[in-house]
Amino acid sequence: MLEEFLIRHSAPTLAGLKTGNLFWYPWEDRKQLEGILAMWEEILREKGLKITVMKINGKRALLYVYRKSRLEADLQRRETRQMLKEEGYTYTAAREAVEILKERIGTCGAFPHEIGLFLGYPEADVKGFIENEGRNCKCCGCWKVYCNECDARKTFRKFKKCEAVYEKLFLMGRPVKKLIVAA
Repeated sequence: MLEEFLIRHSAPTLAGLKTGNLFWYPWEDRKQLEGILAMWEEILREKGLKITVMKINGKRALLYVYRKSRLEADLQRRETRQMLKEEGYTYTAAREAVEILKERIGTCGAFPHEIGLFLGYPEADVKGFIENEGRNCKCCGCWKVYCNECDARKTFRKFKKCEAVYEKLFLMGRPVKKLIVAA
């Protein structure tokens, strides 16, 4: 069942088009969840990706699937480091920043707004979202756009096409493991 969620909610990340995706995954048995995650951690690791439980809420797990090398590069950009520093992040490696984000998700009533930086959203749009408190955006797609609407719309179309292609291939019997583009 996790395969369906990966296809539906993480195709652009699996395809190498996006840094990361975040989604809720329902589960019934804790041991079964741990087993499924252990299996997928190994599969994804081989391709340069990671899956992390960010939060458990009842019988749902908030999962973060990301490309390790891409997240490392994203989090080393000067403006991203500055934005995260202003939110209290002190890190040298992406895994440390992910742990801080995980802690913030657990303690905030809502998602911390800097989460977009971990998903590959443009810094200017994350900043615009924070400054405008989610209002006054130029358009909405995978994220709220405050700056380069034309580029964002192209990216949204690329992600939608990727999702459709991955879903079609999956429904035709292609295993998710074969759809993951190696880093």
